[in-house]
Amino acid sequence: MNFEFYSSHVYLAMAAYCSGESLDGFANFFIVQAEEERFHAMKIYKYLNDRGRRATLSGMEHPNNEYKSVLDVFEHAYHHEQIVTKRIYDLSDIALNDREHATIHFLKWFIDEQVEEEAMFDSIVQKLKRIDKDSNAFFMLDTEFSQRVFTPPAN
Repeated sequence: MNFEFYSSHVYLAMAAYCSGESLDGFANFFIVQAEEERFHAMKIYKYLNDRGRRATLSGMEHPNNEYKSVLDVFEHAYHHEQIVTKRIYDLSDIALNDREHATIHFLKWFIDEQVEEEAMFDSIVQKLKRIDKDSNAFFMLDTEFSQRVFTPPAN
């Protein structure tokens, strides 16, 4: 839960970088991503409460606030999602070992979500590499990302 809150913080820092570069569409992409991560954290928070556990919040480290380029931002985001996936896999391993079937079922949603997240960031990184110095394509991607919104999934 705390790492999902931290992920939201990471993506807000990425949004701030993009805003500072006057790339409002890319900034919007990361603002929406931050909302999604907060939703994930709250999903875990609610699950803990439903299971009779008390969620405990902890402090978080400072996210990176400096990047070399938009490509660098997305490469960091992709790497961050790979870390998230590993952490969810670790939780799943514990749940399997403890035969905690409700938690196994709960974490399956997150595993499926991580497949989508990693694929999305990998795809964007590949697009940005292909775009390279094509300012028209870069502008089109920035415009596309300005339309992104967060819609919480139906349970």
